[in-house]
Amino acid sequence: MGCGSCSTGGGCSPAGCKSNGSCLTNGCSKLDVYDWLSHMDMPNNYRVFPIVEIKFKGSRKDFYLNTDNIYLEAGELVVTETATGGFDIGHVSVTGELVRMQMTKRRVNEADVTKKIFRKATSADVDKWKAAKDLEWETMHKARKLALELGLQMKISDVDYQGDKSKATFYYTAEGRVDFRELIKRMAESFRIRIEMRQIGMRQEASRLGGIGSCGRELCCSTWLTDFKTVSTAAARYQNLSLNTLKLAGQCGKLKCCLNYELDTYMDALKHIPDNVNVLKTEKGDARLQKTDIFKKMMWFSYPGEENWVPLPINRVKEIQQLNRDGVKPEDLGEIIEVETKPVKVLDYENVVGQDSLTRLDERNRNRNNRNNRNKKPNQPNGNQPQQRNSNQPRPQQNAGPKDGVVAKPQQQSAPNAEGAKPEGHRNNRRNNRRHRPNRGGGGQGGGNNNGPANAQ
Repeated sequence: MGCGSCSTGGGCSPAGCKSNGSCLTNGCSKLDVYDWLSHMDMPNNYRVFPIVEIKFKGSRKDFYLNTDNIYLEAGELVVTETATGGFDIGHVSVTGELVRMQMTKRRVNEADVTKKIFRKATSADVDKWKAAKDLEWETMHKARKLALELGLQMKISDVDYQGDKSKATFYYTAEGRVDFRELIKRMAESFRIRIEMRQIGMRQEASRLGGIGSCGRELCCSTWLTDFKTVSTAAARYQNLSLNTLKLAGQCGKLKCCLNYELDTYMDALKHIPDNVNVLKTEKGDARLQKTDIFKKMMWFSYPGEENWVPLPINRVKEIQQLNRDGVKPEDLGEIIEVETKPVKVLDYENVVGQDSLTRLDERNRNRNNRNNRNKKPNQPNGNQPQQRNSNQPRPQQNAGPKDGVVAKPQQQSAPNAEGAKPEGHRNNRRNNRRHRPNRGGGGQGGGNNNGPANAQ
């Protein structure tokens, strides 16, 4: 079945093991729970825990009493009791002993759970629930128009209809308190339902709406993060990050929650870095701190008027710092340490997605054009310039003078073909015929070369 309790409006196909949404593993809700007790056999005298955890739209969860001992599995739709009357429909999240652990974690007493589970949702209940969910998008936009007409400084971000379509909860964000009494009157007249206004923070709004972060993944607050801790700019300074609000802020407009993920690791590494080392005094001048590599334990300093930075290990920095406290100035910062840089890895394969150059076709076309230009013959419109001989055309025969009264005429060459040269096979046949042809004339041969017979006159 498709999920209907997520912020996407229902109907989405769940991810994970593709068991039609009943496994709750990597589905559309960020509060999925893995039942690691499902494969264990319970004792014979075991009494099933009578409280079940139900989840609703927007990561909302609550505990309900299963007074009728209905057999429930994770992912099933059930009809539950509400505090204001009527009924609501939600998915079963956890059953059994895991519910007891969840209640202990959230500090909920068993005596405080009073709402009940009526029954499993029937087809009529599901149809009515889906019809109510289909009205949420239109209702939210109409409410926004009413808020703009009244000039209220608030943003309505989401609407959650109750399963019986008798009540709607409007979630909004605002910088301060908002007097929305007139807005509630107009919405009640327009929608004919009971209205509940609930103010949430910017982070909760991003959690309900979801989205893609700058890292290319889904927002942590909408997938797995359940509690929001305070994030300060000090976390960015400890990690040597640029204090650029455009890069440090998330979709909620606040500092990103991921700034706290690696903060403890940086704080442990900063214990070895000396404090208050902005300037080191030497006889050459005062060297100012430019950069600190926390994990490599290197610090870069530079003298006034110089562009080169001098890298120093933290042991040398502590030594110079102690000499300055004693009133001693060293001659300079010391021997410059060459920081090793790893060579760029050369890939030994090609034609992989993302590895080919974008200009590879331009380079290929350029080489082809250069090769064609070299093979082209220059145009000779007039006959003043000497005509270049084709490499395939044979040289003209040079005949010697007359001998024994025989005058040798130069051989008449046949017309060249379209390429300016004789066919190769035709030339070979004529050469073979000349070898076996008897000589003509008055007992002598022409004084030319042996390529052809001389014609007697």
